[in-house]
Amino acid sequence: MKKPTRAPTTLAEAQEHFRLLVSGVREHAIFLMDPKGYIQTWNAGAEIIKGYKAHEIIGQHFSKFYPPEVAASGKLERELAIAADEGHYREEGWRVRKDGSLFWASVTISAVRDEAGQLTGYLKITRDLTDKKRAEDALKESEEKFRLMVEAVKDYAVFMLDPKGRIASWNPGAERIKGYSAAEILGEHFSIFYTHEDQVRGRPVECDVVKPPFVEAKTR
Repeated sequence: MKKPTRAPTTLAEAQEHFRLLVSGVREHAIFLMDPKGYIQTWNAGAEIIKGYKAHEIIGQHFSKFYPPEVAASGKLERELAIAADEGHYREEGWRVRKDGSLFWASVTISAVRDEAGQLTGYLKITRDLTDKKRAEDALKESEEKFRLMVEAVKDYAVFMLDPKGRIASWNPGAERIKGYSAAEILGEHFSIFYTHEDQVRGRPVECDVVKPPFVEAKTR
């Protein structure tokens, strides 16, 4: 039977335990910096994500990972100050690889303190979220194109309903055909467009199976 691993009892043992734990991590760039932001350690994930080998980057300032205009703006000093004051600093933003290409990163900087509470440096963890960012941007662009297209339609009432049938968007065609302005109709249930008799018969409920967007043409 394998004996359980003894927990580290000294600071040096804890640091070595941490180094062994993170060295093989490949999905996250994890490294330690001194109190001024100079890099002290480097794991496999950092090499993959940022492109530098350990001997190329250890001893360098972490400003190398930021666009020059950002590095010169004082933002990095503010990041470290916030991490020191609050314990952590988190954000998403563009970072620079060794080859100069940009990637969208999720970043956490955590203050590291000794047993006396003195600041000894920072732990920085970075994830590459470029694919997620591109997918979100593509979706936003598609939604914006759809919105502009719908707003240009004058001969059709085109509007979105939420899952409960409440009106969530309203185009000029809907205002022209149905007579309501967006301010008057947004948030109302679409049963407002049916006669009292149809509402009593439950017809709007039957129409709830219709997928958005809800489109109507003016009858000529």
